[in-house]
Amino acid sequence: MKPWPRSLFGRMLLVLALGLVLAHALTFALTLTERGMTMRRAMVSYFASDVASAVAMLERVPATERPLWVGRLERRNYRFSLTEPVQGPDDPSPLARLVARAVEAALPADRAVQVINPHVPGTELRLQLRLADDTPLAVDLDEPRLEVSPWALGMLALQLALLVGLCAWAVRAATQPLRTLADAADALGTDCPAVQVAEDGPREVVRAAAAFNRMQQRIQSHLQERMQILAAVSHDLQTPITRLRLRADLLDDRVLQGKLHADLAEMQSLVEQGLAYARSPQAVHEPLQRVELRALVESMARDYADTGLPVRVLQAIDGTCDTRPRALRRLLCNLVDNALKFAGAAELTVEAGGSGGWRVRVLDRGPGIPSGDLATVLQPYVRLEDSRNRGTGGTGLGLAIANELAQALGGHLVLGPRAGGGQGLEARVELPGTSQRR
Repeated sequence: MKPWPRSLFGRMLLVLALGLVLAHALTFALTLTERGMTMRRAMVSYFASDVASAVAMLERVPATERPLWVGRLERRNYRFSLTEPVQGPDDPSPLARLVARAVEAALPADRAVQVINPHVPGTELRLQLRLADDTPLAVDLDEPRLEVSPWALGMLALQLALLVGLCAWAVRAATQPLRTLADAADALGTDCPAVQVAEDGPREVVRAAAAFNRMQQRIQSHLQERMQILAAVSHDLQTPITRLRLRADLLDDRVLQGKLHADLAEMQSLVEQGLAYARSPQAVHEPLQRVELRALVESMARDYADTGLPVRVLQAIDGTCDTRPRALRRLLCNLVDNALKFAGAAELTVEAGGSGGWRVRVLDRGPGIPSGDLATVLQPYVRLEDSRNRGTGGTGLGLAIANELAQALGGHLVLGPRAGGGQGLEARVELPGTSQRR
């Protein structure tokens, strides 16, 4: 799994969330740094004042009582002790110099102050000086600790969560028009009316929605006009074909008469296939019904067998599917007819598909279709002359009609070589309808 999201919503939200987290972290770090510097300056000032007070107090009590007072003068982050000074160089750190200057300013002018690094874990500095009677005094200063209140961290996390939530809402509002346009584009077709996208929201969204509505109206009108022209031409050709057939019957030359009847029969087949292709998008208007797929496929095979055609069911599982039975039967009959024309026999299977749907296969053992032409033959009036010639009666519309019917049923048609090896074509119909298997 790649960490970079694939959706625009996820990418925008991730970028904004990372930016907010980094900005908050930088702000928090700068605040802590500034707070630490302020705390150090305040600590040094208070420390110098306490040291001066402690020195004055210890100089006024008897020497025998000073060890008792040393313990009482101890604070949370520094301690006093009456120990001999440790020989060593002055600590060159900025904090050591700051502490030395502050303590020297708070003590009398004749007092020498030395700040060294004692190299003791937990102790950052040691201040060494002497009292008025030359008694040594050492002050061990612990490492300054900057503590953050738990409620401050909680408020920071709450603020960050609120900002990320607002960013998510803003990104979703910005990407919603894209999802709406994508849904409208997927629904665009000749089998259903155009869905107008709401022209509201920001100016850019309104402009894009208006442009999309105009575009889909033009596409819809072009598609409907194409289907109407095809249906009209196919319908109007039937009358002259009928007249030509009657006139051919009046010919005395039987050979020429037979050739004319063959040509007219081919023209009639083209007209009928053209009408079927023009009407295929109307399959979506058929109401949905609960269908026993196994019974439907077996009844088709028996109908073909009754006419002496070799069509059989290899495998079919029991179950029901919500689909349009007449359109599905036309789709499967087109595929079976295609297999009979080019292979002489057809085999069918019914099996469970993905996401609760169904998969119906129509198999043959004919010459098949080259892999580079599998998508091309689904287009209307596309014929492969090396395996599909006019002598077989092919019109180039059988697979195109099947493809249109599959799309009208909400599924899709996939062509490929026959599974398991060997020669032949496999036409696989994926039906997404709600299914109940037994």
